[in-house]
Amino acid sequence: MTNPSPVLELTKDLIARASVTPEDAGCQVLIAARLSAVGMQTEQLDAENVLNLFARHGTGAPHLMLLGHTDVVPPGPETRWSSPPFQPTHRDDHLYGRGAADMKSSVAAFVIALERFLTAHPNHPGTISLLLTSDEEGPAQHGVRVVIPALAKRKLLPDACLVGEPSSLEQLGDNLRIGRRGSIQARLVITGRQGHTAYADPADNPVHRAGPLLADLGRMNFDDGDDHFPPTRLQISNIRAGTGADNVTPGELEILFNLRNNPNSRADQLEQQLRELIDRHQPGPWKLHWRVSGEPFGPATGPLPDVVARVCRDQLGIEPRMDTGGGTSDGRFLGPLNIPVVELGPVNRTIHQVDESIRLADLARLPDLYQAIIEGMLLDVAQS
Repeated sequence: MTNPSPVLELTKDLIARASVTPEDAGCQVLIAARLSAVGMQTEQLDAENVLNLFARHGTGAPHLMLLGHTDVVPPGPETRWSSPPFQPTHRDDHLYGRGAADMKSSVAAFVIALERFLTAHPNHPGTISLLLTSDEEGPAQHGVRVVIPALAKRKLLPDACLVGEPSSLEQLGDNLRIGRRGSIQARLVITGRQGHTAYADPADNPVHRAGPLLADLGRMNFDDGDDHFPPTRLQISNIRAGTGADNVTPGELEILFNLRNNPNSRADQLEQQLRELIDRHQPGPWKLHWRVSGEPFGPATGPLPDVVARVCRDQLGIEPRMDTGGGTSDGRFLGPLNIPVVELGPVNRTIHQVDESIRLADLARLPDLYQAIIEGMLLDVAQS
């Protein structure tokens, strides 16, 4: 009988734990025990109801951090799944379950790679660390956001960071993230006068007054792209007004929009640009609520991008594309500190969807990829 794959068994164990953000469901306790057994120092840097595991081994530079999360998004209606979302299931050469791709497979592969590396190289140069949070899929207020400043005070920030987010597009290793756009959440509230539709003055209706402004928001173009980043984009995500009755004009209009900005457009510059646009339209009394949830960062420099690309070429026979697309990741809490961040993980086609899955062949390759990257950074680069 063939022995079960260690990374498959650990991934299944993690998927079976219903760690819907901010719950961890015992994932980090399990991982901490395994890493302690191979000599890593482990500690919990928890905040509020969020669990954050930090494990490290070695001293000095270079310091490579592996970064991931144990929480997952809710599964949605379980009746729509072909098999229960927290019951890991093999089917059609895939492993199915919530978190199979985002990102319990990468977390399991990190653990296996660390166990193998530390067993083979207990006296390695430099520092290797792992940081896991249960708050990546949620508000991200008490996870990596609070841990990184705490590590900075202790002079434990890494020189480079490898994130296991599902970066691949069609096949494992075909795409690396070497930076990310920032994310800005904006809420514009325009005040009018609620009234009866038969008698209200159209000028009191904030929806009428905001029509031209809405059109201009939708037409905004930002000529700030470059070789690494696409132009900044604005998308209106929601418009709310009225009481729900068809004979009452709204007293208030709320417009929600999101901007994905590159490093060529700072958040404060964009806010000023938006405020000037709103002022020009004179929509009546208004307030703009502006929240920066992530600063743009990258492109990554230093040896890490080259090491990761070389490992993909050597082990997968593929030349990875390097880009800065997608949404945000916890790399946003390290990249703006001038820490090079590279993301390499499974194919992202099914993440956050019903019947999320990972190819079993890809899962089997992940520990080897991560181990080779660790060796490249701590053995080859450190000794060059």
